[in-house]
Amino acid sequence: MNRRVMERAEAETVASWLLDRSLKSPEVSGADVVYFSSESHSLSLLDGEPEENVSGVSGGISLRVIGKDGRQGVAYGNNFSKRSLENMIGWSLENLRSSEPEKDITLFSGPTNADDSALELFDDSVAGSITQEKRMKACLEMTDAARSRDSRVASVRSASWGDGFAESLYASSAGVSGWKRSTSVSCGAAVVMQDGDSLEMGAYGNGESHLADIKYHEYATLAVDKTASLLGGKPLRTGKYTLLLPPEISAALADEIGDLFCSSVVHKGHSLMKGKLGVQIAGSAVTLTDDARLPRRAGSAVFDGEGVPTGKTILIDSGVASNYLYNLQYAAKDGVASTGSASRGLGGLPDVGTSNLVLSPGPYSVDFLRKGVDSGFLVLELMGLHTLNPVSGDFSLGAKGVRLRGGLPGEPVAGVTISGNLIDILKKVTAVGSDLKFFGSVGAPSIVVEDVVVAGN
Repeated sequence: MNRRVMERAEAETVASWLLDRSLKSPEVSGADVVYFSSESHSLSLLDGEPEENVSGVSGGISLRVIGKDGRQGVAYGNNFSKRSLENMIGWSLENLRSSEPEKDITLFSGPTNADDSALELFDDSVAGSITQEKRMKACLEMTDAARSRDSRVASVRSASWGDGFAESLYASSAGVSGWKRSTSVSCGAAVVMQDGDSLEMGAYGNGESHLADIKYHEYATLAVDKTASLLGGKPLRTGKYTLLLPPEISAALADEIGDLFCSSVVHKGHSLMKGKLGVQIAGSAVTLTDDARLPRRAGSAVFDGEGVPTGKTILIDSGVASNYLYNLQYAAKDGVASTGSASRGLGGLPDVGTSNLVLSPGPYSVDFLRKGVDSGFLVLELMGLHTLNPVSGDFSLGAKGVRLRGGLPGEPVAGVTISGNLIDILKKVTAVGSDLKFFGSVGAPSIVVEDVVVAGN
């Protein structure tokens, strides 16, 4: 079986063999296996000419052994021959011996329903059915849509398409076993626009699990419209402004916030949410949930990386920090149940991660929110969000967008900085729109943030 991938029956046989052989060691009290395989295709054009064209198939298997004193050892590989699998057991035991004992290392032994059909994560029209001609056609049409949208488009720097499918098996010595499978499609466009001496580059794209949900013409035109609105941007006068954040920006912010509720980073002192449960950390309009049971969403699954059933967890409830996300280890530390939030890579131990983060929509249309902004700034780009300090919450971000006066859009804005503290910003959220949109595994609507200092001229 020295191949890139295995059939399901083969993978199950190999997983069972690895578990049985591992348990023969007197040092081992439990073990689990993760098998993963995928097929992917990507194509990108530069001004209508092929720039990248890549297809591939990959597979791998991982074994974790758990010692009686809480030590853990992981080994993984992509060679499924018997000799390589025997070596994997040896490596995992060596890694166990060189690790430190830990408390609360357990395996899940409850019931797991592996039927994920209700989540609609697999689209037969994606898996092996999208031809190279279809990918090329979509990229060319995005290129044409961008060029025809605005005469100031100087270059379509990228019209890209990606699709693929994947499946994975989780099996443990506690008797838990289940498969996951999913498809994915993503595409987008990046353009360079010029108006006199002004030059601006911008992009827009998205990903979905189903081909029917992809709107590649729309993504190309949105890339142009967004970039056009930023052409010739100049700094604002330094002062306090009301910010209107569209879904793309508020989703990026929600993504950063969600990570702060992972119990592993909280326990390690790497999150400002430590000790914040029950505390008002945001405006009452803010509710943030982690929901792994949303149909057709990238982060959905019926069980997590430890075989624990997933669900929905409210992280922020009307502005109040309400719950952390847990895997088995950190749930045991806090004396609570796992939220089914174990994340797992082939080469690492189980950690805690988010699934689908959703900033709950409010009752207001975007037009209503915009008309309520007397002196403000529509933020279309926020740069450096990943530099937010997770412990203090302090940040300093570059921003671009459009000036708002009396609810009406004005001149483009560039070269400004938004600085502050995450908690302060969240508490200044006064209104949430009804225009919920998903970007990958994060969904968010437009939000209004009042009295934010913007540094410019």
